[in-house]
Amino acid sequence: MTYQKPRLIAEAGCNHKGEMEIAKELIKIAAIFCKADVIKFQKRNNKELLTEEQYNTPHPNPENSYGDTYGAHREFLEFDVEQHRQLKEWCEEFGITYSTSVWDLTSAKEIASLKPELIKIPSACNNHYEMLEWLCDNYEGEIHLSFGMTTHEEEDKIVKLFEDKRRNKDLVIYSCTSGYPVPYEDISLLEIVRLKNKFGSRVKEVGFSGHHIGIAVDIAAYTLGATTIERHYTLDRTWKGTDHAASLEPDGIRRLRNDLVATNKALNYKKEEILDIEKVQREKLKYRER
Repeated sequence: MTYQKPRLIAEAGCNHKGEMEIAKELIKIAAIFCKADVIKFQKRNNKELLTEEQYNTPHPNPENSYGDTYGAHREFLEFDVEQHRQLKEWCEEFGITYSTSVWDLTSAKEIASLKPELIKIPSACNNHYEMLEWLCDNYEGEIHLSFGMTTHEEEDKIVKLFEDKRRNKDLVIYSCTSGYPVPYEDISLLEIVRLKNKFGSRVKEVGFSGHHIGIAVDIAAYTLGATTIERHYTLDRTWKGTDHAASLEPDGIRRLRNDLVATNKALNYKKEEILDIEKVQREKLKYRER
């Protein structure tokens, strides 16, 4: 068995707190210090995504809110398409791949116009079939899609849609549990095995999107066959906002990257029965029959 090199996505989301300078710092650190492969933001058209009632309702956790209403909070954290163009340019400058999660059709069209290498569909929107079909028809890059809070029947329907559109070999599906943070017993790592057995030959890749504490589970996910690992990423876990507590800080992303590379090197069979490194020890230590 040959293991594909792992791909690490640092999911910044809206952990930039609505500030472009923080977003630039997230990009720079992810690229240079963490050596992540991809940094991912998010794009929402809040008037399209939310009902009027949802838009005007107070944030359920006021201490994490950046506005008087949930809509105002979301607008405060939103970058427009030209700001995303700038984010992409900074990514190119620092040598990391730019990506964004899109939550609605308008956002999908705006981000697709930037021609990123990959676009992500979050678990909450994976049954937005109009958006999925539009991306299949109009966007040429990889489409990544999380299967959090998704039934097996819905999984089948989504993958079949991509097969019908002949885009399934551009589809990366993620094992995911939607929670912030997720307790270890709910991560359900063996879902990776189920997805690989069921869809592995039908899609481009199976990945893992984690919202847990620590990095040990991500190494196990890679060993089980998830070749793209996605983790929330922030500069400070104590910052105001709902995602920071379930995120890794830069040193966590850096250590995860190093551990994934080390694990990739280790996942092989011995090239010969007694390796060169063992021969000296064998000569010195091995019991000799008399």
